[in-house]
Amino acid sequence: MSQNEHPAAPASEWIGILARYRNPSTIRSTFELIVTAAPFVALWLISWAAWEFDHGWIALALALPSAAFLVRLFMIQHDCGHGSFFRWRAANDWVGRVIGILTLTPYDSWKKAHAIHHGTSGNLDKRGIGDLQTLTVAEYRALPPLRRVAYRLYRNPLVLFGLGPVYLFVLRHRFPLGPTLANWRAWISPMMTNLGIAAVAVALMWLVGWKAFLLTQVPITLLAGSIGIWLFFIQHQFDDTVWAGGEAWNVHEAALYGSSYYVLPHVLRWFTANIGMHHVHHLYARIPYYRLPQVLRDQIRLAEVSRVSLLESLRCARLALWDDCQNRLVTFRQARHLPPSA
Repeated sequence: MSQNEHPAAPASEWIGILARYRNPSTIRSTFELIVTAAPFVALWLISWAAWEFDHGWIALALALPSAAFLVRLFMIQHDCGHGSFFRWRAANDWVGRVIGILTLTPYDSWKKAHAIHHGTSGNLDKRGIGDLQTLTVAEYRALPPLRRVAYRLYRNPLVLFGLGPVYLFVLRHRFPLGPTLANWRAWISPMMTNLGIAAVAVALMWLVGWKAFLLTQVPITLLAGSIGIWLFFIQHQFDDTVWAGGEAWNVHEAALYGSSYYVLPHVLRWFTANIGMHHVHHLYARIPYYRLPQVLRDQIRLAEVSRVSLLESLRCARLALWDDCQNRLVTFRQARHLPPSA
């Protein structure tokens, strides 16, 4: 279904339909946490043992599945941030904070920024919080040459998905940024997370040695970060996405048509905790991720909206600018051939 074809109900009417799926199961959530955290810890220990006994190739081979479990832990943290993983706010928040030490993500400050992202996603007038920087063609053309080069470097896939995770998870998440710098409360979440990270890192270095710790943890962190940024990218930056400004923007329309349904193989869907069903998640963020497949089985029309296949998603990596004239994302090469009025 293209962005111009609508499911049976208008976007806003889906809210009432989806509300019936919102209640989490304590047993199921606890099970999901255990089957994600336990394998991650086990793989980490096996990787450390591999380095210890001079079989580093085993540790490197295990880095990808370990990173996949770390990504899944982040998705649990993500559901905690929406209050959808457990019934109790305290349980969501404390599980989210503990996982944040492993994912290098200060839970409380991320939770606030992510809520803003949900309230402004696809709004051309409110870009910049909780999203990837995306300029319009006109904005890009108005930049001085050096800033154009900087933006092109930023949007280069090697930088965005290679260096981007290092900047975001290792550097940016360590301190509050922008206007929040002057607010002492904004420092609490990153500083407490930093203390937790330091405590875990020092303890593990003392137990296994600093070299084995870094050789084990760094590849996992970098791979997980790249996967995470890629998922966040494809959730809103795809061929048929819908962005708008002013009165043309609507939060429900942006959620349904500006968020992708990333159709992944079953094993990848499990490791990414169904985050590919992002259009449903943005429509109703209080649905636990393990109930999202049931939504698409019951509400078949939603399974036909904003679909992006794995192969199609790879071509989306080159999209970099929003064209206001065509109302679509374009590549730098396509932008060069647009008329000056674009």
